[in-house]
Amino acid sequence: MSIKVAIQGIKGCFHEEAAYKYFGEDIETVECESFKKTCELLKQGKVDYVVMAIENSIAGGLLPNHSLLRDYRFPIVGEVYLHIKLHLLVSPGVTIQDIKFVESHPIALQQCSDYLEENPQFKITEGEDTAGSAKKVSELQLKDTAAVANQLSAKLYGLEILERRIETNKKNYTRFLILAAKTDEKSNVNKASLSFQTGNGVGALSKVLLCFAEQNINLSRIQSMPVLGKRNEYDFYVDVEWNDQADYEAAIRRVLKLTNNFNIMGEYVKNDKV
Repeated sequence: MSIKVAIQGIKGCFHEEAAYKYFGEDIETVECESFKKTCELLKQGKVDYVVMAIENSIAGGLLPNHSLLRDYRFPIVGEVYLHIKLHLLVSPGVTIQDIKFVESHPIALQQCSDYLEENPQFKITEGEDTAGSAKKVSELQLKDTAAVANQLSAKLYGLEILERRIETNKKNYTRFLILAAKTDEKSNVNKASLSFQTGNGVGALSKVLLCFAEQNINLSRIQSMPVLGKRNEYDFYVDVEWNDQADYEAAIRRVLKLTNNFNIMGEYVKNDKV
């Protein structure tokens, strides 16, 4: 029996591509219209895992998803990075001269701005989803409309790739987290996602960060979010990496004395290959 993985979006989307990259293709992906719905399915035990985008090398951190991590408190059991490659997809036999409309998710269209500006004859249409736009072109057999989406969508919906790699920035990566209902036991963990609050005193945050540095712990990411309903108070989300487990444990003991609401959101194996 294959594992069930909840994804935000429809089949062929980047979340499904990330799920396949992490778990392999022998899985069942469950489409969800929102990230909150993915968390609800995991909470109800209807799926085994959630794949959730958390940051993009161009757009930065996805703050609403940090809120979901805080609210649902599912352990992070893994990560996967995906190289975002965008292509111009069309129905079989359609040529560049046939295209009048180009449709995709607004962010995908924005990431292809140079290509679209070089082709002002295209009328731009915003869709809800990259894969959804590809599915629409396929199902309606549109001959005057192209979709901007990934190669998985082209394969899944029987479309041809008319133009490859039309994204402006070729070094566009998204990091996805793997969430589970309970922690997976792994013996070789070397990365963790933590959250905490500090006081408002001078140097409060720097003292915490110094603990990591003095224990040879690499701080690979830091993100702050306001604490709901409290002025000038913030939740800090950090990712740390280590070579020696003892160093990590020593750093955690020190940081606990300097922070409030400290939470280990997940300990897992670093997986930043793209």
